[in-house]
Amino acid sequence: MTFSHIGKKGVSRIDKKERIIQSAIDVFSEKGIEKATISEIVKKAGIAQGTFYLYFSSKLAVMPAIAEVMVNKILEGLNKKVSGGPIQQQINDIIHVIFDLTETYKELTKLLYTGLTQTQYVGNWEIIYAPLYEWIEELLRNGMKDQVIDSELNVKYTAKIIVGTIESAAEQAYLYDQQETEAVKEHQKELYYFLIKALGAHT
Repeated sequence: MTFSHIGKKGVSRIDKKERIIQSAIDVFSEKGIEKATISEIVKKAGIAQGTFYLYFSSKLAVMPAIAEVMVNKILEGLNKKVSGGPIQQQINDIIHVIFDLTETYKELTKLLYTGLTQTQYVGNWEIIYAPLYEWIEELLRNGMKDQVIDSELNVKYTAKIIVGTIESAAEQAYLYDQQETEAVKEHQKELYYFLIKALGAHT
């Protein structure tokens, strides 16, 4: 499972950190978090074990960085696939972006919840997700400005509710229920109607 092509040449600090993160993703996916070791991560990254500790204090300390990669993937998808059309279409596009990424990286999604939510790093979650929340907030502000959604919405909390609702639905579809394609489409359709009505927009 690879998020990006991270080469093993070059000596910059950014390259080394990226290599550690990518290697951790690969090793965690293969071995599971409990069985994975730092030795395996650094071996796959092609760096010395001491270099690992320049960036992370433990193998679990890598989890927030992996979560950032996932959030960046979502933002890339939103910027690429969500058009500037009607807010109804934008909400639909957001649903599809998050569902598609959850399906593509479902094993890693499981790892993130295990490694991040059950450790001391759970407090990092809101910080990591802040750029995604801000992206949704901007969409909502524009919708209110154009008078196409409820003007009394609190965009800060509504953005968090939207992200949480879509992610939970996607995880339910792909991780828990393991729904067939048609069932996923129906799930997305009902989720779309739910969010549109909650925002006070017209279908």
